[in-house]
Amino acid sequence: MNKIRLGFIGAGALATTLSVAFKQNGFNITAVSSRGFESAKTLAERLDDCRAAANNQEVADYADLVFIATPDDVIPVVASQVSWRKGQMVVHCSGADPVDILNPAKKAGSQIGVFHPLQTFAAKPEENLKGITFAVEAEEPLLTQLKEMARILGGNVIELKSKDRAIYHAAAVFACNYLVTLTDIAADLWESIDVPRDKAVMALLPLMRGTINNIESIGVANSLTGPIARGDSGTVKKHLTALDKIDPDITGLYRELGLNTIPIAIKKGKLNKSQAEDIERILKQPILQPECKKQ
Repeated sequence: MNKIRLGFIGAGALATTLSVAFKQNGFNITAVSSRGFESAKTLAERLDDCRAAANNQEVADYADLVFIATPDDVIPVVASQVSWRKGQMVVHCSGADPVDILNPAKKAGSQIGVFHPLQTFAAKPEENLKGITFAVEAEEPLLTQLKEMARILGGNVIELKSKDRAIYHAAAVFACNYLVTLTDIAADLWESIDVPRDKAVMALLPLMRGTINNIESIGVANSLTGPIARGDSGTVKKHLTALDKIDPDITGLYRELGLNTIPIAIKKGKLNKSQAEDIERILKQPILQPECKKQ
């Protein structure tokens, strides 16, 4: 398998991570292209005997298996503009898009598939891929080949159907992107009580890491702590009242997340039915603002 010639269309963080990892595991990367030639050249220089292609067609001409690692909305454009060949393998790396956006390649006789690494590459393009999950989709024999390539990189594999990809990717957004959003909101709240933002983030990070470590070691439900987990309706009321004075929109988010937390607390076994009903009532009941005194 390592003798097949790999090509990459795209030279960003994802393409860099995958191509370098494949190279380190004995694969032959023959060509890379990018919207900016300098980006392709920079990546190619890291991959011995790899050419910086002047265009996407050149990558397709020199590779047996082409990874399209571009922004999602560019993938169909690339697929339709390149002249593919019979027996070639063409794979995109989008988490949310179905395999059929590569149909122009399929019509030309190529095998098509999806190879999505479930990892974030924002800060470290060289992020270790070992232990992550790859979501793959393809028909045989390409499916088996993609699974084996994921395992060579030290990853786990899940096989997805096209109809399930949007849900799969939305779940990843909750776990990754919205974690950033929640951290930003938490830092904003601390700023409102005169704690500098950078200090707030540094203070919250150990708490977040501890939670993630707990999830890994004892599971999701058992990792839940806090007022809802212990049935502390009084603290929930205090939170709602305080948040409503700062930003009613944040109060609404707190309510929604709280309502989704109740079933987890019940599953943990520390929240009885009466406590759950009381907290649910509080979370659904709007805070009554005091009436303004008449002049």
